[in-house]
Amino acid sequence: MELSLNGAFKLWQSMQPLEEWQQELLRRKFTIEYNFNSNHIEGNTLTYGQTELLLLFGITSQEGHVKDFADMKASQVGMEMVQEAVQDHSMPLTQNFIRQLHKIILREDYTVYRNLPGGMQTSYTVHAGQYKTRPNSVITRYGDRFEYASPEETPLLMTDLVDWYNEAEREGKLSPVELAALFHYRYIRIHPFEDGNGRIARLMMNYILARHGWPMIVIRNRNKAAYLEALHKADMAVGTSPSKGTRATMGQAKHFIKYIQDTVRDEIMCDVSIVQNRDNDTWWYDGLMLKFRSESGSRILHMMKDNPSITYTEMADTLGINRSAVQGMVERMKAKGYLERRTSEGTWYVFAIQSREKDNR
Repeated sequence: MELSLNGAFKLWQSMQPLEEWQQELLRRKFTIEYNFNSNHIEGNTLTYGQTELLLLFGITSQEGHVKDFADMKASQVGMEMVQEAVQDHSMPLTQNFIRQLHKIILREDYTVYRNLPGGMQTSYTVHAGQYKTRPNSVITRYGDRFEYASPEETPLLMTDLVDWYNEAEREGKLSPVELAALFHYRYIRIHPFEDGNGRIARLMMNYILARHGWPMIVIRNRNKAAYLEALHKADMAVGTSPSKGTRATMGQAKHFIKYIQDTVRDEIMCDVSIVQNRDNDTWWYDGLMLKFRSESGSRILHMMKDNPSITYTEMADTLGINRSAVQGMVERMKAKGYLERRTSEGTWYVFAIQSREKDNR
């Protein structure tokens, strides 16, 4: 039977404290998966493997845009800022914290150029750590334009948002998950910056969860359509006025809150399954348990982790199958992102993780 959100959280609490190697395994998993997914939702093109090599090993490749690598590194610095901030429970949330977080993930001001009909060109500057100076909007998946708060409204609405959060936290009427989800929704309706609002919303949601002792979560890029649909359903209930959006009630935002509650539950249960599973042949990738057609798939990953320079011939001899069959299995796993071979080094990198990585360290 599927556990409820509170049931999943209680199960997670009952498993604490985790062993040090389990904490490290989940820390590395979250570092890769959070940054990969949150940035991919916004159009970053780095692969899961490139993200892991960059954030865990400091390795960059010639493939990929320089800006995408820089954005990914800045995203992790922002997460580290959040993880440090939640340690001090006496400090209330401030607008300055949100602006500093934005400055970290954007790094610096930059200019955006747009082509206009007739060959004309216009430009505007995106300011890191400063509220927007021009109106912003989005074309929804249904083709209509959705306007966010105006630049003139933004400072006051952000003041209201932060004041509301601090007061709601003191009152304690909302659960941490409800508080995090409603903050995310109200913040998005302001869209206070010219860029980076989605990334900030997800960082702030995790800030609120962690501040109240809940695990941080990943909004998966593969679930982007459901994520946006939940926001859209809340928008339909609230209406188009930015001021109404920034004061949305629990009832009006119920679709989005339910989506976040389900996501938190699923993310907790994923971590529970990883920690509880003692099968050395169970592998995970981007929050999903891998399923192989035969045991050879798992054995290949084991061999690559034990000997990163292993050849196809050596794998084939160990498995007792022909070399072309091994190559076929490896190519399928490469296509799914589970592993990569850096030909310049002649080295295999396995990006899937095991529940029992303690045994392989």
